[in-house]
Amino acid sequence: MLNLQAVHHIAIICSDYEQSKRFYTEILGFQIDREVLRVERQSYKLDLSLNGHYCIELFSFPNPPKRVSRPEACGLRHIAFQVADVELAIADLNKKGIIPEPVRVDEFTGKRFTFFADPDDLPIELYEV
Repeated sequence: MLNLQAVHHIAIICSDYEQSKRFYTEILGFQIDREVLRVERQSYKLDLSLNGHYCIELFSFPNPPKRVSRPEACGLRHIAFQVADVELAIADLNKKGIIPEPVRVDEFTGKRFTFFADPDDLPIELYEV
């Protein structure tokens, strides 16, 4: 038995490091734990936390290949963050120039959710709990 305890982090490779760094910190509100320039790899590694919990590793690499994301490509589908009120979260995103998809309702839980994309078109879900 592996005895997995929790998800440790999500690793994201971005095409424009500064743009993605601003998005994840200024738009989504992640805090920077550590930023490292890995000269030998021509790559930045940015460690990000949410409410004191280590969550995302944001990487830059020279010329990363595009990844098919939509429609419903095989592999990682999206990342999801819980919010207390999806409408308030949407209003905050709207103020920052981001227009999420219309709110949907989970047919099994009755909970509301929406999607929007990061600068590299990675689908991000906000799920109301």
